[in-house]
Amino acid sequence: MPSSPVTLRRPTDSDGYNLHQLVANCPPLDTNSVYCNLLQCADFADTAIAAEDASGQLVGFISGYCPPSRPDTLFVWQVAVDASMRGQGLALRMLLVLTARVAAERGVRYLETTISPDNAASQALFRRAFARLGADYSTRTLFSRAEHFAGRHADEVLYRAGPFAAPVLEEQLKETA
Repeated sequence: MPSSPVTLRRPTDSDGYNLHQLVANCPPLDTNSVYCNLLQCADFADTAIAAEDASGQLVGFISGYCPPSRPDTLFVWQVAVDASMRGQGLALRMLLVLTARVAAERGVRYLETTISPDNAASQALFRRAFARLGADYSTRTLFSRAEHFAGRHADEVLYRAGPFAAPVLEEQLKETA
């Protein structure tokens, strides 16, 4: 499938409402409040990435943050890609560009996320990213269905990869630009 042109950039607070709509249209993602999305786009812009198409529509977004207890780690909170852009490698491109940018600016050398066991697409995305970064990874249940979600949400399994080297990241940034 031919790739549609997209621009990758830091989000701004004006992306908050559109992010909310994008996530709502991307099941099985959990929606957050519009206010939360505004904060993700404003206060966490340095650890997030937005993708917009030629018409200026938000078609992809990754939100993340560097946990205060692990400043060498980028934790990816959520990856959303509009249905019109799926199958074109946009999620992987965004993830690699974001990781390279945050590594260059903040010295990040580890990448983390949580994925529910039934989300094969996210598992495949992160495994591809870890392979491209040349990083080993480990998994463990971080939040369990029984203990943390009262049986109403699947387990959330932590994926942690790294350390990865700066030269590998620089190559990823070049290849995905």
